[in-house]
Amino acid sequence: MRTGVFTFPTDYGIDPGELGRALEERGFDSLFVCEHTHIPVSRRSPFPGGGELPRRYKHTHDPFVALSFAAAATTRLILGTGVCLVPQRDPIITAKSVASLDRLSGGRFEFGIGGGWNVEEMEHHGARYPTRFKLMRERVLAMKALWTQEEAGFQGQYVHIEPSWLYPKPLTRPHPPVLLGGETDHTLRRVVEFCDGWFPRAGAGFDPAVAVSRLRAAAEGAGRDPGSLTITVFRAPPDAAALARYREAGIHRVLLEVPDLDRDGILRRLDEMAPLARG
Repeated sequence: MRTGVFTFPTDYGIDPGELGRALEERGFDSLFVCEHTHIPVSRRSPFPGGGELPRRYKHTHDPFVALSFAAAATTRLILGTGVCLVPQRDPIITAKSVASLDRLSGGRFEFGIGGGWNVEEMEHHGARYPTRFKLMRERVLAMKALWTQEEAGFQGQYVHIEPSWLYPKPLTRPHPPVLLGGETDHTLRRVVEFCDGWFPRAGAGFDPAVAVSRLRAAAEGAGRDPGSLTITVFRAPPDAAALARYREAGIHRVLLEVPDLDRDGILRRLDEMAPLARG
């Protein structure tokens, strides 16, 4: 089992390049970054975690720019979005960003995706909450076509792309792994239909053995090889005994949280978590 981290790459935190180097030096597998394009002031959507919306949600760098700085400063670190809000992104531009980052990083990118929860944020991008997952599916399928075909087009209910050339193609073949966040049975059906891995959150009551069994059952029910799918657990507990259960269950990767502290605070936190990366 591999151990990485996730963080909100904020403008008041650590430089992404320095963070990437620090993670690589301490033996971490990967860096996944969160995304919010902006936060509408209306704040109609309640924060899923309860209470006031944390400061970090309003201060995130663009994930592809932040990961590019981390890529340039490292040689082995896996770089991922955790998660990219696909319903809020143009699929052609996003396909080019993914392919460019994967190629320039030497094939080190993984594409974590999600539907999003902030209704007013996605509405500013022309997406609607009730249909966000249908839109996400079509955009992912369209991007896969652009990554893998010489002349690619896509015609769906929400996405219309006439046959086009899009380069560069990703270095990772056929394309970087697509990991879908969420915990519901609907999520698992989407994972086995058009993704390469599952990206659940380790909330209260999360059982890694049950998670592995759920994904296996969903894959077998859809006629897909369970061995072709991975599980990366978001916000895993930073505890060696708990992580041992994840390893025994067959989880492929866990992501520990790097909080939105200042530079020195983040580096101290990485030193505290480093034994878990080597465990």
